[in-house]
Amino acid sequence: MTTHQADERAIAQALEEFYFQGSYEGDLNKLKQIFHPGTRLFGDVKGQPYSRSLDEWLDVVANRQSPKNSGKPFKGDILNIKVVNSVGIAELHVRAYDILYHDFLSLHRIDGRWLIVNKIMSGIEQ
Repeated sequence: MTTHQADERAIAQALEEFYFQGSYEGDLNKLKQIFHPGTRLFGDVKGQPYSRSLDEWLDVVANRQSPKNSGKPFKGDILNIKVVNSVGIAELHVRAYDILYHDFLSLHRIDGRWLIVNKIMSGIEQ
């Protein structure tokens, strides 16, 4: 397996274990394992502009009913991962709370771990 393939697999595993599971369960500890503390989140949800720091977003996660506890469908799909040296981009679909999010995540390998350093997303009500 090439280093490129190994990095793509490591990113996919981290996204499944920490991003998707942490989002589904509302588990801040899992989410903090995949996000760099300086991460910014931008985009739109239901046509409205969206901009948050990681801390602001984690506060929202902490104070909402998790998708797991809501009884509504949740599904995360990795559409594409691209890696160049220590940086990567992941394109995802995440269905949660009757919204389909299309996420573009910028990742950086820091101290041997792949971390999300920026999130751009668009959420459309389904």
